[in-house]
Amino acid sequence: MQKLLDLISEKVGEAFAAEGYDGELGRSSVSSRPDLCEFQCNGAMAGAKQYHKAPFMIADAVAARLGADEESIFESAESVKPGFLNLKLKKSFLASYLVKVSRDEKFGLQIPEKEKTIIIDYGGPNVAKPLHVGHLRSAVIGEALKRMGRYCGDKVIGDIHLGDWGLQMGLVITELRHRYPELVYFDDNYVGEYPAEAPFTVSDLEEIYPTASKKSKEDEDYYKEAMENTHLLQEKKRGFYALWQKIIDVSVADLKKNYKNLDVDFELWNGEASVNDIIPGMVDKMKAEGHAHESNGALVVDVAEDSDPKEIPPCIILKSDGAALYTTTDLATILDREDKFDPDEILYVTDKRQELHFVQVFRAAHICGLVRPETELRHVGFGTVNGKDGKPFKTRDGGIMRLETLISDINDEMLAKIKTNPDIPSDEAETTARQVAMAALKYGDLSNQASKDYIFDMEKFCSFEGDTGPYILYTMVRIKSILGKYMEQTGKDKAALKELEVRGAQSAAEKNLQMSLARFSEIMRNAWDECAPHKLCAYIYELSNCFNSFYHETRIMPEENEEKRNGWIALLVLTLGILEASTGALGFSAPDKM
Repeated sequence: MQKLLDLISEKVGEAFAAEGYDGELGRSSVSSRPDLCEFQCNGAMAGAKQYHKAPFMIADAVAARLGADEESIFESAESVKPGFLNLKLKKSFLASYLVKVSRDEKFGLQIPEKEKTIIIDYGGPNVAKPLHVGHLRSAVIGEALKRMGRYCGDKVIGDIHLGDWGLQMGLVITELRHRYPELVYFDDNYVGEYPAEAPFTVSDLEEIYPTASKKSKEDEDYYKEAMENTHLLQEKKRGFYALWQKIIDVSVADLKKNYKNLDVDFELWNGEASVNDIIPGMVDKMKAEGHAHESNGALVVDVAEDSDPKEIPPCIILKSDGAALYTTTDLATILDREDKFDPDEILYVTDKRQELHFVQVFRAAHICGLVRPETELRHVGFGTVNGKDGKPFKTRDGGIMRLETLISDINDEMLAKIKTNPDIPSDEAETTARQVAMAALKYGDLSNQASKDYIFDMEKFCSFEGDTGPYILYTMVRIKSILGKYMEQTGKDKAALKELEVRGAQSAAEKNLQMSLARFSEIMRNAWDECAPHKLCAYIYELSNCFNSFYHETRIMPEENEEKRNGWIALLVLTLGILEASTGALGFSAPDKM
């Protein structure tokens, strides 16, 4: 279905062409002065030089042409000096457009004929460590992008990309060996099956890793032992590799539980270890084709370009001791994804401070032919979650807050609010509170431009007023309540409601709501194309405001004119549908009561 702006531009372009001008000059936009008009076209200004005419003369002719068209979609088309076109839509046309939107499965969103395959790399936690507040943004933004992409018709695959290899694993194994030397995993002569149960819990691991890390910085011999154990693990020494698999099993089970609490899931649970075996062949190919060379003992790929505003260092593939780095496993992962999925695009949702790393990796991947030239590699960098002091969010005692603690705190805050409503049974209160808390948490994050830092303000995020997730949900619940009353009074079911048709607006507030609804497909498409969930958040906040303005000045249920009331009910059904599609794409949903 054609986007409203494209349709408007097409009609204005036809008028330009009919007057002897380039039809492309008809490109229109939403008005920057809504007090004067709804849409505007500045094509006459652009065409003045081309046609050696005063812009107002071009605009006058186009406006007259539009005004003389009996089948025009415009209520008015005015030429304003020095050459602007101010446009207002006919209410009847807008209503008929929305009827088509309401009948469309995706509310007018155009689905591309050929879907793209896109892998989103988000999450990125290290095993043997708990998720903390620093993992919030990658999970929430990545999940929203995945859902938005799928809604827009693409095949999107989410990969958690675990940090499950390297020195951190060697440290954990070293500390386990010091504490429990009797474990069969450390017996070189053991040939039997290893125990089914892990010899530790996730809580044990969460204490073991920081202890081992601290020791390695204070004790050189301990560090050397950890390095040696890391090497033995990567050589797949039998006992160490079996113990590593237990670490993965215990850690991943805990990670799945915590991500589930955020309504976040991944199709792929791969980590750095999954590409360890393809690194040697990849490195040999880089050398053989002359892309990689030695520099100060290390193996590097030069990625600098003449147009770089500042120096871009070479991408290091192997350290001087032959050890692989994050860049190595990232490149091997790109190669692996290319072989298995043939993606059109790979998105990386990580801290924006990793920007240089990804510039180096992406350039090296293309230089070394690890991906097709047309495969797009993109980094969606995000800022930090800060406390009210403007510094990275911490616990009261100054430590890094665990993610499950943050989720629990916001759930408790919302439960206290929900329990003040006597209409919600106690057995429903917890489920409702969790839904609203997720909206508060996710909307509070996603409504900020990803690249910017933001302040985590629980009181603000949990408010039922203003630009918040609970406000959006409260609007949806209000609509559900009205529709419920309507069905109860009329005996109609949900299927019957969908057959009702939007009518021409009876007031300015109603037309504003209709105008906002008509923009959904454009907003959703742009938000996905630009990887900008905050634009979808801004839209549903605007839509909620438009609906509430309409609701407060319109007596919907007491209206005696059945045709008029049915038109309003159709408008409510469409508003709820678009809000549900939008919040679903952002990763949260509305309860029936609040």
